[in-house]
Amino acid sequence: MKKSVTIFSPSSVANVGPGFDIMGFAISDPGDKIIIDAIQESEHRIVNKTSFYLPPDPDKNSATVSLSAFLKHIGSKQKFRITFIEKIQPGSGIGSSAASSAASVFGVNWILNEPLTRKQLVPFAMEGERAASGSAHADNVAPVLLGGFVLIRSYNPLDLIEIPSPTDLYCTVIHPGIELDTKESRMILKGNVPLKLAITQAGNAAGLITGLLRSDYELIRNSLHDVIAEPARSFLIPGFDKLKEVSLKAGALGSSISGSGPSVFSLCKGRKSAVAVAKP
Repeated sequence: MKKSVTIFSPSSVANVGPGFDIMGFAISDPGDKIIIDAIQESEHRIVNKTSFYLPPDPDKNSATVSLSAFLKHIGSKQKFRITFIEKIQPGSGIGSSAASSAASVFGVNWILNEPLTRKQLVPFAMEGERAASGSAHADNVAPVLLGGFVLIRSYNPLDLIEIPSPTDLYCTVIHPGIELDTKESRMILKGNVPLKLAITQAGNAAGLITGLLRSDYELIRNSLHDVIAEPARSFLIPGFDKLKEVSLKAGALGSSISGSGPSVFSLCKGRKSAVAVAKP
């Protein structure tokens, strides 16, 4: 068994327009930097060297909750110290809890000589998401662990499909400087939607996936529309409609809420368009 590992765990965009809870993709920056050390103690320890508040209780921190689920599954009683050196801002909508959850199970799996594959680690990282948001969704943790775009075709049983992305596809994320609680953001969504909206959403999700597979940027543009979650949540983000309008005028293929918000992501064809969208 190895003793220690330092990990960079990337941020991610979930929901991806019409892909609510079923699509996500990893982005290169920002991310978590975490050091994991094997320790001879009775419980896991959390050391926070960042400027953000992180739950110090191992039963409430997403990193150690996911880690404990993984260790129970493989029958290990080993304990670990998780030291956070850098942290994605919590409540920013780009997978802060997912980065911690994925990093902990990935790192400890490596320390223990990789008894599981990356894909097999996803259900345990999902438990960290459950602790953070009340829902064990995979659209953040799966792309963090697997990279790129991931489709969650089914949750029961869990079926993950990696989707290649066009070589000239870029993402710009704009953070409006406020914080949204994921649990509260999920609570405002209705449990049922009209059939007409469900059909439109399904068509857009299918079109977006096909556009990614075919590198069809026009199809991506036509499909990146969320008619269910975005209309219900956009009022939580001051200036959302204006931000979306400006991004589209700057050249974005489409824009929507990243995860539960408040960050807004835009998919763009080419780096030049992505940089133009990022300008104030």
